[in-house]
Order: sequence, then C-alpha cells, then structure tokens
Amino acid sequence: MSVGESAELVLKIEDLYTSFHTQGVAVKAVDGISLDIRSSEVFGLVGESGSGKSVTALSIMRLISPPGMIEGGRIIFKGRDLLELSESEMREVRGDKISMIFQDPAAFLNPIMRVGKQIAEPLTLHRGMNRSQARKRVLELMDLVGIPDPEQRIDDYPHQLSGGMRQRVLIATALACQPDILIADEPTTALDVTIQAQILDLLRDLQSTFGSSVVLITHDLGVIAEMCHRVAVMYAGQVMEVADTEALLNNPQHPYTAALLESLPQLGRRKERLRVIPGSVPSAVTPPSGCRFHPRCSRAEEICRIEVPPLIRLANGRQAACHRCA
Repeated sequence: MSVGESAELVLKIEDLYTSFHTQGVAVKAVDGISLDIRSSEVFGLVGESGSGKSVTALSIMRLISPPGMIEGGRIIFKGRDLLELSESEMREVRGDKISMIFQDPAAFLNPIMRVGKQIAEPLTLHRGMNRSQARKRVLELMDLVGIPDPEQRIDDYPHQLSGGMRQRVLIATALACQPDILIADEPTTALDVTIQAQILDLLRDLQSTFGSSVVLITHDLGVIAEMCHRVAVMYAGQVMEVADTEALLNNPQHPYTAALLESLPQLGRRKERLRVIPGSVPSAVTPPSGCRFHPRCSRAEEICRIEVPPLIRLANGRQAACHRCA
C-alpha cells in the first residue's frame, strides 16, 4: 500500500533536537531528525529500544518534561511551528488536532475517574459540549472502538476493565475530536497476541473511517508491514532510512535496516540460528563519530568512521543516511 508523494503534508519535522540533561551530562535522545507526514497515511516509526521513537512523539506533542528539553528544530503543523506556540495555544492543539495513544493505559488513565468522563474531557474542552451532549458522543465512541455494553461501561473505573478494554478507552479518548494526526506509541505492547491483533485491526478501520494521519511507533517490523504506507527507521536518535513500506522491506538501502530484517524469523526458512546484529546500541551521551551504526556495520569504510552521512534523497522518494548510497 502507498500514499502518493503528491499527497498534502500535514506535519513537517525539520532538524529536531531533544536532549535530557542530568548531572551536567546531555543525553541526545533525538539528534537532528527530519520527517514529513502526509495526509491520511499511516506512517511507521521503527527502531530498537532507545532509538528515540517515543521521544520524537512526545516532542511533537510538546510533552517533554524537565530534565528533558527540545533544543532545536521546527515542527510545522498547518503552517504554524508548534515549538513557537505558547502553552495555552499548544493545549488547543493537543487532544484536538493532534492526539496520542500511549502504550501503557494504566499510566495515563486516572484511576479514580470514571472512564466515560475521561473520554468526555476533550469534547467539553475543545468542542464545548455540555454534559448530556458529551455523554451521547462518548457512548457512540465506546461503541465505535468495540467496548461492549457502553451504557454500563461508561460509569466504570479503569480497574474494572481488562487491559484491552483500557486501551480502547485511550483510543476513544484520542479520537474524540477526530484529530488530523493520531500518534500511537507502541499501542499493543502490554497486550496478549490475540488482543494485539484486535487493536491493530481497530486502528486500521478507524483510520479508514476518520481519514486521520497516523504515526505508528513500534519496534515490530511485522506490525509495520501490516499497517503502514511509509516507514522511517531510527537508530541512536537519528533517521537511517525512509521509504514506502513495501520497498523498504523488499530492498532495504541502509545496512541497519537490512540487519534488522535479517534478524527476523521467516516462514519457510530452515531451522537455523537467526542472525543477530553484533554489538549494542551506542551511548546517547558519547555516540560514536561518523555514522552512528558504523561500529556494528559489516560494510563500514573509513569515511563511515569520520563523517556523519546526510539523509539523502534517492529514487522514488526514498531517503537513506549511508555513504554507500551517495
């Protein structure tokens, strides 16, 4: 599946830097990334733990808390740089035009507030609905996301729901105002395999229904293959490759992407040990010089150790940050 390059851009990230400062040390979690999100596409953000995926999402939402700090760049949404908005202006965007589904419902649902009231909050805040209007819409949303018996469940507390149902509450809350962009950060991590599949099917159906652009953050290339039109591969706070999903999976251009794919089990492959990427993700405090991946790359050359490769544009709209692609 694909979304044409001519599709309207809804979000443009330019040279974004986000760091965490502690004990006089700066941890560069996001180190100069640039991304474009198109209208009505599902855009995947994939990489190992610590690659900067979730920090990128929180930066878009302006939810980076001290000791974290967005230190540079631009995040352009509908002609406005979100990083230049006041906090009150950003609150008008957050939860209305751009919403986020977090990976752990238990951490983001208020345990002492009924779930119906939590879903209703963006409706009263951004749409000015009164109590009866909001309740009617909440029941519709609960039914839409597959929560059974909405009339009974609307007055439940989070602890009375299963993990899958709590995740559906978060999805209903995020979709309440029909946002232009929905960010889903590892939305199935805490769920069993059967419920994971249900949630992914739900997100696909809802994206089709509402036409929102979705940024899907995951470490699972199988989820990327199933859900996404395009994908960006992150490593050590930087973007290594951007491409249409099918092209990336069939013909990766960056050695890191290729190594990730080679480490996956595949149907039809003889029983043999899976390939592993040697070494480990580098320190965000003291990253290696040159290409971040060069200490683990079997194809590294001298230039890879010295110069940081730019993210260059290849054929068919692809991008890769590799000296061998230049």
